[in-house]
Amino acid sequence: MTSPTYSILQFGNPSTFLDQSTRFLFPSLFPFLLNTTNASPPINQRFCTDDRRMEIAAGESVSPYKLLFRALTLIPISHYLLIAFLALIVYVYNLLEIHILQDIFSGFGGGSVSLTFNSSSDLYREVVSKCHLLHGRYLATPWLSSPHLQTILLNVLVKTPSFSYKREIFRTSDGGTVALDWLLYSDVSETSFQVNGTNTVADIPLVIVVPGLTSDSNSPYIKEIAYNMAKHGWNVVVSNHRGLGGVPLTSECFYTAGKSDDLGEVVNHLHRKQPETALYAVGTSLGANILVKYLGEDGVNVPLVGAVAISNPWDLLIGDRFFTRAIMQRFYNRVLGNSLKGAAKLHQETYARLSDWEGIEKSRSIRDFNDCSARIAGNFETIDAFHRWASSARLVTNVSVPLLCVNAIDDPVCTDEAIPWDECRKNKNIVLATTQHGGHIAFFEGISGKSLWWIRVVEEFLSSLHASPSMSKQQMQKFKELDSLSGDKKKLV
Repeated sequence: MTSPTYSILQFGNPSTFLDQSTRFLFPSLFPFLLNTTNASPPINQRFCTDDRRMEIAAGESVSPYKLLFRALTLIPISHYLLIAFLALIVYVYNLLEIHILQDIFSGFGGGSVSLTFNSSSDLYREVVSKCHLLHGRYLATPWLSSPHLQTILLNVLVKTPSFSYKREIFRTSDGGTVALDWLLYSDVSETSFQVNGTNTVADIPLVIVVPGLTSDSNSPYIKEIAYNMAKHGWNVVVSNHRGLGGVPLTSECFYTAGKSDDLGEVVNHLHRKQPETALYAVGTSLGANILVKYLGEDGVNVPLVGAVAISNPWDLLIGDRFFTRAIMQRFYNRVLGNSLKGAAKLHQETYARLSDWEGIEKSRSIRDFNDCSARIAGNFETIDAFHRWASSARLVTNVSVPLLCVNAIDDPVCTDEAIPWDECRKNKNIVLATTQHGGHIAFFEGISGKSLWWIRVVEEFLSSLHASPSMSKQQMQKFKELDSLSGDKKKLV
């Protein structure tokens, strides 16, 4: 059976045909499009409408864009504002890499800690396997479920009880000055809390803390790790970078991203000062790069029992490229570059002699700053050459000290692309722990956000390492043999 066909004449007049066809095609828009309401329009408007209907019936079409525009004008402005607000939320959610929805869908169970290590690693078998935090899950504070929020608010939210360091001024071999700020466990604890029952000065382990880029012993997160370790029975010394911590530059040399020899001299000084004391080290951010670089450069001659590197940038060349990618990375680049300029202004006279001060003042990024300072002072042909030299990733295979490395995959400052996964897996002395979230040296946890997960990891790992009879005693015995050989060489000379 065929469908019936109609002509305009069957409806009596063209307007009737248009009315019927429009009702069929656009039932919801019909009253709006042709102004058909219960009330009769004015006589002149009626004639205009009828004429328009005749034009349409004759074959002239109405512009769909005009119809669409007229339809959009009927939508209340409040609806447009709501749509704009929702679009802004989506934009900010993605810009800040917020993961609260992911946490909700996972039931706030957090993500597991991924461990990378050599299958025959004694460090994993005897120490890391006993660390519950490294075999658990990390859940970021719900209202800080963004790597950017964690990173930006790190020094704002961390609140440490008030305490005072005891400062020691150390002179390096080239006449430089390094401030060593001490915090003993007895300074912060009324009870004699001791690590593994130690009760003599030599038995109390000492941990050296190496701050990040322009941080020093008074930075909130540095004070937090120092206070926490002291509360758990450790003696702590913060090794400030030369020129930072309120000390002047007393030699023709300033601190750079790859300057690890200062740390080496500090470690040797502390070992000579307390030869029977087990020495450990913790580096954060750029301080972690300097620490790992030092461990790789000195190899078996490092008098440390163990070390921890938190949020290590690893490869500064890759990191430099990373800083130019997205809006937030460019923001960090500008902020950190300004921080470096601020530190340099404290020693303008020295920087002006050793580098391009005019270029430093005009620098707008870390790369610009290093190009006008560290590259010139270190006699590097290019800034990329300096970044390659200053990177710790190239020396990972030479590390002979038990080393735990902790990085967050979503670190907005140090990209996970720079992590030397294969080199860490190849070295039996290294265990690499990575979490999906955590930001840069933040890792806030708990509802209140008052606790930093990585600080608890450091304390647990170093305490387990110190308690390990084979690992710690083996390292101490190695130091005694090296000291003995060094003494014999001096006698021969």
